[in-house]
Amino acid sequence: MDNNVSVPSINYNPFTVVGSCNLCTRELNNDELISTIIKCVNFAAIKHKDQRRKDEEETPYINHPIGVANILIQEGQIYDPATIVAALLHDTVEDTETTFEEIENIFGTEVCNIVKEVTDDKSLPKLQRKKLQIENAPKKSHKAKLITLADKLYNLRDLQRAIPIGWSQDRIKDYFKWSKAVIDGCRRTNFNLERELDLIYAKRVSQERENCTCKKSLLS
Repeated sequence: MDNNVSVPSINYNPFTVVGSCNLCTRELNNDELISTIIKCVNFAAIKHKDQRRKDEEETPYINHPIGVANILIQEGQIYDPATIVAALLHDTVEDTETTFEEIENIFGTEVCNIVKEVTDDKSLPKLQRKKLQIENAPKKSHKAKLITLADKLYNLRDLQRAIPIGWSQDRIKDYFKWSKAVIDGCRRTNFNLERELDLIYAKRVSQERENCTCKKSLLS
């Protein structure tokens, strides 16, 4: 999270339609909401168009933010538009040339602020960024915590599916350990997502015990 970026002073909300009197408001209808979501998916797809995941298949990177949003809806049962849009955009500033101002102008102040909460400051060393994720996790808003949980769930499942090119077993072990520290800072946010994460960690611990060389030597 970039602590040097100030919170916007305006409060643009694209999920609310303001009447001509500037006093009466209404939420988007279904057609307008679907249009906004598809606009966001298209925006993210364009921003991530040249990026690939680090697996051997070089999976298109856009699969990740769409997958995170899908986890929130299908498993977390989260239908809040700002949360879903922020999930689709959560890596755009960190990994592309997108700016926070651009996100705010198109998708509103609330979405921009959520994206800020889940964006690492790439000017910092990697170890410091990872340390800050652990420290900042409990301080995040509820919506930012939801995205963090879904993001980690997607990444851990992806790690189970395919090991990134060049990753050693030690690096995989360190990623699981670090992710759990971040997730523990987001506890009591969404039961369904946390349960799925706990199942992954339980399976991981079981596998490590089965593969433990100490255990094998004692049994031999």
